[in-house]
Amino acid sequence: MRKMTRLFVASLCMAALTSCGEQRKQVVYEEQGPFEVFATPNTEVTPYRIPAITKTSKGDLLAVADSRPCRADIGYGRVDLHGRISQDNGKTWGDVFTIIEGDGIMVDKDPNKSLTAGYGDPCLIADRESDRVLLLCVAGHQVFFRSTREVPNQVAIMHSEDGGKTWGKPSIITDQFYVPLDESKVGPIQSMFIGSGRIMQSTRTKVGDYYRLYACMLARDKDNNFCNFVVYSDDFGSNWKILGDVNIPGVPSKGDEPKTEELPDGSIILSSRTNGGRMYNIFKFTDAEKAEGSWGTHAFSGAENNGVAAEKNSCNGEIMIVPVWRNSDNKKMHLALQSVPFGPQRTNVGIYYKELADASDYATPADFAKDWDGRFQVSDKGSAYSTMILQEDGQVAFFYEEDTYEAVGGGGYTMVYKSLPIDKITEGKYSLIH
Repeated sequence: MRKMTRLFVASLCMAALTSCGEQRKQVVYEEQGPFEVFATPNTEVTPYRIPAITKTSKGDLLAVADSRPCRADIGYGRVDLHGRISQDNGKTWGDVFTIIEGDGIMVDKDPNKSLTAGYGDPCLIADRESDRVLLLCVAGHQVFFRSTREVPNQVAIMHSEDGGKTWGKPSIITDQFYVPLDESKVGPIQSMFIGSGRIMQSTRTKVGDYYRLYACMLARDKDNNFCNFVVYSDDFGSNWKILGDVNIPGVPSKGDEPKTEELPDGSIILSSRTNGGRMYNIFKFTDAEKAEGSWGTHAFSGAENNGVAAEKNSCNGEIMIVPVWRNSDNKKMHLALQSVPFGPQRTNVGIYYKELADASDYATPADFAKDWDGRFQVSDKGSAYSTMILQEDGQVAFFYEEDTYEAVGGGGYTMVYKSLPIDKITEGKYSLIH
């Protein structure tokens, strides 16, 4: 497996005084990767797809992906979930292990007899205050495009109590997402699934024992529109609710696989896959603890507004917002990161970045969608889905699908990990506040 390590000086000066009188210290990052966490070396082996990654409370990295004996999505046969753990910020990785196996049993007309056919499209979160890890995934035998309310594609949940090393049995929680929308203006929903990659845990809102979780769902409504909702949980995944009015999706049409993140003011941003870029919307709270508030007007981000351009492709990507110094004047602010394949088609995966210097940069979804500041290309090959988190050492753990061995014809990609300092992503313009 390919592996590379490089040193990178993260700040431009030693003990530089900021405008607030604070001092910054030089940080030297040890950049890791590329490392093939789950390899698909040819078209004959069982292929991998769909990267997900999280950081545990102990600082370990847990990576998860689909292993696809059926060589296709959920609904076409057996899909398993595999995991791998790094305990040293990506320098080395433990053995590949199986989290759960599908049985491949397909019963087309009975939703209760083939819930175990496959488990795929994982999304992850590790609680920052305990050893608990939560995994949501699509389950069963039904294909998204053929799903109906009577025979839906299923949602499964699994918990680990030891940082992802071992896992409990899955539970099917499909009705928690379908039933609240049955009597809505867009319901009954005919099919849905939770966007793969990263579940977001709030840094602000804590109700009971846990900080709130947010995830996104793609739904095909009664009129066959592809719309997006954000869902939230205050008990680390046991119970989920729709964020906002059930009659008003965050993206009402032309949405696709979605992700979500918390803005600097505590609002929730939804980022949805769409052809040529992303679709964004912002949920602003009137009462965060009660999850009350409303959505704005969704806005497209792409080449036409100097936004997140994905040339000739529509693909899953990750959104993340991090606190940074702007190195030109040592000003504190936030930086939005959005990953997509730059294209053309599914090639050249990378990360766009946008400065959030003050609230005017995200006052509306249209403000957030336009005028991104730059981008960093990660892969120069065929590449598709991607996700990212912040590691314990302050670097971005970037985990993505790459056609490293020209094996896409076999139904999968190699799942590649790289660690990237914010300074490198932004060509020295910003440094992480860490």
